[in-house]
Amino acid sequence: MLKEMTCIVCPMGCQLEVTIENGVVTDVKGNTCPRGVKYAETECTNPQRMVTTTVLCDNGELLPVKTDRPVKKEDVFKVMDAVNNYTAHLPIKIKDVIIENICGANIIAVKNMN
Repeated sequence: MLKEMTCIVCPMGCQLEVTIENGVVTDVKGNTCPRGVKYAETECTNPQRMVTTTVLCDNGELLPVKTDRPVKKEDVFKVMDAVNNYTAHLPIKIKDVIIENICGANIIAVKNMN
C-alpha cells in the first residue's frame, strides 16, 4: 500500500510517499532529513499527539495545560474527558502536574496562576 503524507516535524513540509506492507513501513521517499522517516513510521504504525488545552480552576479561570509526552491518537478523547471533568486548585506553578497518568501521560501546567 502506498500512502502520501506531509511531514510536520520541521518547517520544510516534505511530501512523503510511504510504502506499507503487512502493517510495516518498508520505504519512505521524499524526505530531506532522517526525521521524515521516523515521522512516517510513527504516523503510519502508532500515531501519537501532544494534547494542549485548558483546565478550569477553582476561581473560575482557565489554566493552560498540556501532556508531558505524546499520547496515542486514539486516546486523545479519553485525555480530554479527564481534563474536562477536573478542577485545578490554585496556586499552580509552571510544570506542576495537574493530573497524573492519563493514558500514560501527565497533564502539566504551562502557566503560573495564583
